Amino acid sequence: MGVKPFKINLKQEILDDLRARLARTRWTDEIAGAGWDYGTNLSYLKELCSYWRNEFDWRRQEKYLNSFHHFRADVDGLGIHFIHERGRGKDPLPLLLIHGYPDSFFRFHKIIPMLTDPENNGGKAQDAFDVVVPSIPGYGFSDRPKEKGMNTQRIAELFAELMIDGLDYNRFGGHGGDWGSSITEQLALNHADSLIGIHLTDIPYHHLFQVPPKDLSGAEQKYLEAGKKWQMAEGAYAMIQATRPQTLASGLNDSPAGLAGWIIEKFRLWSDSGGDVESRFTRDELLTNLTIYWATETINSSFRIYYETMRNPPSNAAKRVAVPTGAAIAPKDLVPAPRAFAERFFNLQHWTELPRGGHFAALEEPELLVEDIRAFFRPLRNAGRSN
Repeated sequence: MGVKPFKINLKQEILDDLRARLARTRWTDEIAGAGWDYGTNLSYLKELCSYWRNEFDWRRQEKYLNSFHHFRADVDGLGIHFIHERGRGKDPLPLLLIHGYPDSFFRFHKIIPMLTDPENNGGKAQDAFDVVVPSIPGYGFSDRPKEKGMNTQRIAELFAELMIDGLDYNRFGGHGGDWGSSITEQLALNHADSLIGIHLTDIPYHHLFQVPPKDLSGAEQKYLEAGKKWQMAEGAYAMIQATRPQTLASGLNDSPAGLAGWIIEKFRLWSDSGGDVESRFTRDELLTNLTIYWATETINSSFRIYYETMRNPPSNAAKRVAVPTGAAIAPKDLVPAPRAFAERFFNLQHWTELPRGGHFAALEEPELLVEDIRAFFRPLRNAGRSN
């Protein structure tokens, strides 16, 4: 497997075209006083896009992103982009961090230095990790799949090959949220001998449809009912992306304002923002993530994981994970699962209900998340020393 250094360097014409398109946006109308009731608020979207066009400095963000060590590897014929940061300390534990939607590898930018250099970030040297942060195929600077079938199980196989064959990590830990939790689960199911433990920020959503209604605790009954209500009220985006992704993507790939409207709403709604998205994320953070989507033209390919996983669900979806599992559940995530539900599907050895935070814990509450990751992996580290 060829692993080569990679540097982010967007062509200037991409940035110039972005600004020109933002200047030519044909804005929609809005019901007076609607706020966010109908979707992304028009006034906020105009303000954000004006900042994107006139003040946002991509080159500054690009320089910051390139302060991490980026690579690309040919994994089974597909180019996979990833960050690989070595830990400072004795015997760092390899840790794979897997993002979800609608974010990117950028989800983890705050916690990478905390995990690799704990002694200078509120921890102890023995808690150091070697951190690997890949871009899911079809996201960011990884290749866009050209064939059908790139579901969570297939992605997990690619990441296992990257870690084991590409980076020589025979034993490692995994962490993920959103699609990252589903991919991490697949890694644990299919490569239990290589995973010393997995840590999740949510219980993969597909499990909502697997539990017999007669065998539920009171907390689980409330959780499943909340899941059904959320699906009816907020899940339309996922059904569109799972059934007609290209129809939607044709507009979003052509309009940066449209792309921003579709993605920013999720950051506001899914975070512990209280309705003020910039109370959790800076504008530069929101726009760095958006610019990655825009410049790489990956909104369509990012949708396809919904399509592929719904039509080709993992063959082992009903199996229970035997690998030691930890979870940090945020109160303002989409539908926080109770512990009893998680225990049905995972060898749960660590459970934390965070005091605050939402779907994007690594961005919203990096210190809380890092401390939980450290605490979970601490007793498991000796199992990974054979690498």
